[in-house]
Parts: sequence; structure tokens; C-alpha cells
Amino acid sequence: MFSSLQELFDTFTAASPDDTPEGREHSLRLAAAVLLVEVVRADDRMDPAERKAVFTALRRRFEMPDDELTSLVDLAKVQSKTANDYFHFTSRINDHFSQPEKISLVEAMWQVAYADGALDVNENHVISKVAELLHVTHGEYIAAKMRAKEDAGLI
Repeated sequence: MFSSLQELFDTFTAASPDDTPEGREHSLRLAAAVLLVEVVRADDRMDPAERKAVFTALRRRFEMPDDELTSLVDLAKVQSKTANDYFHFTSRINDHFSQPEKISLVEAMWQVAYADGALDVNENHVISKVAELLHVTHGEYIAAKMRAKEDAGLI
């Protein structure tokens, strides 16, 4: 009995992969990738332009080689399908991103949404919810949306 309690205790106190700088960086990359993939999944199809926008946003933020980027996006797709909510991912972002970095991520989400030339109501909902969880103000949210819309040539 005591050994199983000790094993249980050990599992709760064991160092997590996030305790190393590499683990934290991987965790942040994955969190950002999942949030971008969630925008793509919101309208039930991955348009090639949306996929390119996801890769562009991640490459710009994390400066990764293409093979690592592909692996990251593949893992993000799996995580996205099994996630129950956004909090697990947004809490990591909140802990390690500055406010301008969070705004930049929301803008990247808008760029993914506008990449196919149309904004789906579900994409809008995902970005709105994530922006709220990232503590991005309404003004910052709207400014990011307008910049992304302008970049997409839609205004």
C-alpha cells in the first residue's frame, strides 16, 4: 500500500518536460500552433492558403526549419482534435508571451482566417474566445483584425 502511495506521489512531483528551457520552448510552440490550427478547423476544411498562413505565422515567430515546422503542425492537429478547451494552451501563452506577442498571435489567427478570402462565423468565434483568454483588449483585438484584413486585401 505504501509503495503505491509513494508511486502516486512521485508521479505528481516528477519534473515535467516544461521544466527545461527546451521543454518550455516546445510547449509554447505547440500551444501557438494548436491555436492557429483551431482557426483552420473551425470551418471544417484546410484550404492550402490557410495552411500556408499557419506555416508563415509559426516560421515568423519561431524561426524553425521546415521539417520541424511540419512535425509541429502535425502534432498540433492531433492535439487540437483531442483538446477539450483552449485554456491549457492559452495559459502557457499567458505565462510566457508579452502583451505585444499575444496581440501578434491573435493577428496571425486573423491572417489564417482571412487567408482563403472569407471569414467563417466559427473562425470569428474561435479567435474571439482565444483573444479573451489571452487578455487581449477589445481595441487590440479589433486593430489586429483590421491589420490582417488589410494584409489580405479585403479592405
